[in-house]
This record gives sequence, C-alpha cells and structure tokens, in this order.
Amino acid sequence: MSLAASAPAQSSLQDEVLEAQRTQAELQQQIDNADKAVREQLRELRQVRQDTRRLQTYNEALAPVVERLAKRLKERRSGFETLAETREAMPGVMRDMVERLRRWVEEDMPFLRDERLARVASLESTLSAVDTSSAEKLKRVLAAWRAELDYGRELDAWRGVLPGDSQREVDFLRLGRVGWYYLTPDGQQGGVWKAQQGEWQSLDESALAEVRKGLRIVREQRAPAMLDLPVSQPLEDAS
Repeated sequence: MSLAASAPAQSSLQDEVLEAQRTQAELQQQIDNADKAVREQLRELRQVRQDTRRLQTYNEALAPVVERLAKRLKERRSGFETLAETREAMPGVMRDMVERLRRWVEEDMPFLRDERLARVASLESTLSAVDTSSAEKLKRVLAAWRAELDYGRELDAWRGVLPGDSQREVDFLRLGRVGWYYLTPDGQQGGVWKAQQGEWQSLDESALAEVRKGLRIVREQRAPAMLDLPVSQPLEDAS
C-alpha cells in the first residue's frame, strides 16, 4: 500500500520539478532577452553620444566659417549699398566737376581759351545726352581735367592771332603755366602775359632773344637750354 501510494506523489513532484525548470528557463530567457535589449540600448546610447560629439566638433569647426561668410555677405551688402549711392550721386558730381573746370579755364591765363572753352561746352552737352553711359561721361570728364592739368607741365608753341586792336598773327610760346609769350614773325616785337594785370607787357631785346631760343627748343630746332625770361605769374600760382 505504501509503495502504491507514493507513485502519484513522485509523479506530482516530477511535474513540479519540470514546471519549475520550465519556469526557470522562461525566466532565464526573459533575463537574456532583457539583457540583450539593454545591451542594444547601451550600444545605441554610445552611438548617439559619438554622433553628438562628432556633431559638436563639426559645429565648432563650422562656426568660424559661417561667421566669415556672414561677415563677407554683410560687407558685400554694404558695398552694394555704397555702389548704389555712388551711382546715384555720380551725375551731380560730374556736373560739379564740369562747372569747376569752366571756372578754372575762365580764371586761368587765356591761352587757347576758345579751344578750352569749346571742350567744356562739349562736356556739358555730353552730360545731357541720354544715349551716353555714365561710365563714358565720367571718362570724358576725367580726360578733360587731365588735359588741363597737363598744360601746367607742357612746353608748347603755336601760331595764332594776338587779341587786340591790330589782330596781328604772332608766334606763341608757353612754358607750362609759368610763362606765356608772343613774338612777331619778324622777331622784333614780343611780350609776356602778366596774369595779375591781365595784359601783355613788352619785352626788351634780351628777352626777345630768349623767346626766339625757346621757340626753337620747343620746335626741336635746337638742343634744350635754360631760358632767362620774366614769368607770367609766380610759380606757386602756376600749378
């Protein structure tokens, strides 16, 4: 009786053991799965941290580049604004330059006055021309000013009419803006323009000889040499 009674008990015990083993196996599987999930999350976390560090490094490297680009864009925008302002102001600037050029010619020694005033009048017409670009207008204005400034550095000789009652044809000699002289074709009469008085002053024989020498030098008929002549205006006023 005791052996027969113990058989069901042993079977029940075995079942409990098997159930415990299955439960332990399931629990271990859950632990393993949870551990795998944790490891995967840790791997993802480390990857995120690495990506974050790389992004931070990239941002730190990119920041100065962005700053330089922003500065360059700001400067370019400022340059465009300045250029627009310059273009807007340019017509007025050129008109002022031409007006000053006219006053310059009118107040200067009157050599080649008709030619020089005609140049100014041509500029005034050019500024009013709608079919001429601003760049071309500025080019012509600057060329006219250069021509006037060159008069102060040039030696020149030409034949023309002496203003006055007699309207005589004479040879003119100009030494920059320091001296302006005339000599009659026979070489017997001549004068120097006196800017302060606004009139011609006669030259003596020695000065006439110097004017003749100066004419030959300018016409390349003799070698350069010093000239001893009275001046038309002080050197500081002849620039």
